[in-house]
Amino acid sequence: MKFFYGLLVAITMSTCVQAKVYEYGEAVDSSQLVDISRVLERADTYLDKPVTVRGTIISVCEKRGCWMELSSDAKFERLRIKVRDGDMVFPVSAKGSQAIAKGQLHVINLDLSQTKRYLAMLAKRKHEDFEPDSVTEALSIYQLIPTGVKILD
Repeated sequence: MKFFYGLLVAITMSTCVQAKVYEYGEAVDSSQLVDISRVLERADTYLDKPVTVRGTIISVCEKRGCWMELSSDAKFERLRIKVRDGDMVFPVSAKGSQAIAKGQLHVINLDLSQTKRYLAMLAKRKHEDFEPDSVTEALSIYQLIPTGVKILD
């Protein structure tokens, strides 16, 4: 009988547990979702226009929580969600959670020298070797400047 009551209590408590949702900025409408791969593939179409994306949080700024990166629906693609310091603070503990972000897509066009420095910095962070002479083309980096973000824990 004790086992039955213990089981009943455990089942009742497990149904009371709900996932937490963290919301920042404006409300996010998930009915307007666009795949990250589509946004990156047709970036010129989405530049400086409202867009809503969803992905798994794969990294977060550990200093100020001022950016996070969402994984794309396509392998090895990611999109950075970037805010001004203090506008929104994304928790490092959100890594692995799903997030929905709405905002405007912006581009940062790097010249060749900036591209080499940027890639060198990324390699250093990952403790990887980097050969600057192997870089022959400049990069364009896309990031979403959000007006609203929802993190589903």
